[in-house]
Amino acid sequence: MSDDQTEVTDADGELAFDPTGVSNDELAGLLYEFADRLEAQDVEYKPTAYRRAADNVRDYPGSIAGLAAQDPETVERVDRVGEAIAEKLVEYLETGEIEELETLRDELPVQMDDLTAVEGVGPKTVGTLYRNLGVRTLADLEAAAEAGEIQKVKGFGPKTEQNILDNIAFAKEARGRERLGNARPVADRLLEAMRDAEPVQQAEVAGSIRRWRPTIGDVDLLVAADPDEAEDAVDAFLDLADEEMQSGTTKASARLDGQQADLRVVAPDQFGSALQYFTGSKEHNVQLRNYALDRGVSLNEYGAFDVSDPDVDPGDARDAGERLAGDTEESMYDVLDLPWMPPEIREGRGEVEAAADGTLPEVVAEGDVRGDLHVHTEWSDGRETIESMAQGAADFGHDYVAITDHAEGPGVVAGMGLTPEELREQQEAVAEVDADAEIDVFHGTETNVDVDGDVSTPDDVLADLDVVIASPHSGLDGEATNRLVDAIEHPHVDVLGHPSGRLLNERSGLEFDASRIGEAAAENGVALEINANPARLDLWGEAVQAAVESGATIVIDTDAHSTAEYANVRYGVHTARRGWAEPADVLNTWDPADVREFLL
Repeated sequence: MSDDQTEVTDADGELAFDPTGVSNDELAGLLYEFADRLEAQDVEYKPTAYRRAADNVRDYPGSIAGLAAQDPETVERVDRVGEAIAEKLVEYLETGEIEELETLRDELPVQMDDLTAVEGVGPKTVGTLYRNLGVRTLADLEAAAEAGEIQKVKGFGPKTEQNILDNIAFAKEARGRERLGNARPVADRLLEAMRDAEPVQQAEVAGSIRRWRPTIGDVDLLVAADPDEAEDAVDAFLDLADEEMQSGTTKASARLDGQQADLRVVAPDQFGSALQYFTGSKEHNVQLRNYALDRGVSLNEYGAFDVSDPDVDPGDARDAGERLAGDTEESMYDVLDLPWMPPEIREGRGEVEAAADGTLPEVVAEGDVRGDLHVHTEWSDGRETIESMAQGAADFGHDYVAITDHAEGPGVVAGMGLTPEELREQQEAVAEVDADAEIDVFHGTETNVDVDGDVSTPDDVLADLDVVIASPHSGLDGEATNRLVDAIEHPHVDVLGHPSGRLLNERSGLEFDASRIGEAAAENGVALEINANPARLDLWGEAVQAAVESGATIVIDTDAHSTAEYANVRYGVHTARRGWAEPADVLNTWDPADVREFLL
């Protein structure tokens, strides 16, 4: 903290707000809220500036709080932050609040995050419904829709009201679930810290986060410690927490960075069996236990037990049968003559049978990915230059990258999509970068699939591009198999981007037959995208599996808008693993020459 910064204390002189613990995500969240509340009051231009600043604050590689502590004036040097926004960030770091934001909250006392979580309800709608109907909460919104009050407001109608009512149910279902992309970094930090804790001998995440499901409830953490040190392990966990929720001698729940984490401590010789058991899924465990019982073995969190003796009750196997395995997770499968199964495929979708038959896939790994074919720059809605994104891809270890800025069309913000003339101009710029780059730099575009399955960019422009991604950005509800097949059959389309258009916890997106989409893609030489943006993860595991079984080629793209987002590829890879995809199924595990041949 610099000399002119002050710590905020309460009446007893205790520190009430500690700026050193403020993360970039927290600061970015304040700026996103600023943008929403300004937009709700029909303020022009400023919301866009705040959102761009928020993006850069979130992605800033160092600590903004640390930057301000050294010299508050340096905060404005963060790209697209500027003096006015920097002053507000410093104000928060010095006082724990931003006066202007507090005023905006007073002027519009609504639960903005809850309301805008409903698809079709943006900040402007929130402002309108508050001013006309006094809607403050999700419950208020639901009551107004059920009473038919929303359709009476100017600019709304019966269809809009019904859509809002239908989407409230989705928003409620999403409550209490966190996107994997938000929870996994918290889990990784927690896991690293617990592995360094003195009493802990082993530690691993379990549950849905270990299976890399797109959204999760809580972070489940399993650690091994000697029984007489179990409480020390619990204490080490609680020392990391922001808020203790409950604790015992071998279990604890706490909140860390806004995410609930549940700890379970087991004896070292039970770590393997407990890890297998608590990783799940329930469907996988039921099928595996039934398979085991047919072979005289009972499985539970304490180990694998011999119950072949007819006098042994499988329900009492822990006490009555010989313990056969449990020290390691691998031993729990080996005792059944089965190979260890990657956590991502443990969903009860045929993996036990495949393991028994020797047909488990050798699923793709993070290190297999060699390039990224969906990247944006400041030419559209990205935040860095062509040169920067190309160099960032090289630094990340890629052999190739495709610059695929938005083309103008339905669902793209006015002014953000490139015209045909701008695409041709950009083509020359990309060629110049490619000539000097360490890696291959392809040029393409992300064009838009309209409601009829047509694309929004002229054929003569598309014909000259290396990569054409066709993505739905509008009309993102209802059954869309025929629409997507039509887009796949377009002669210049190479990739079907984020096929459903979903946003996790916000929008369910389009519905389609993944097998039929896969067949069409295979027939037309089009790759189906797993968009690795943690807000999307689209395609998802089940759809990937159906598409691959239909012969389709998958491509894992980050949809990166900054170099920092190349790291999101991990989420796409684990989604591909959930879909049983092998390296040969994934286009961007191939070498550059083979990728070029596919795109021709």
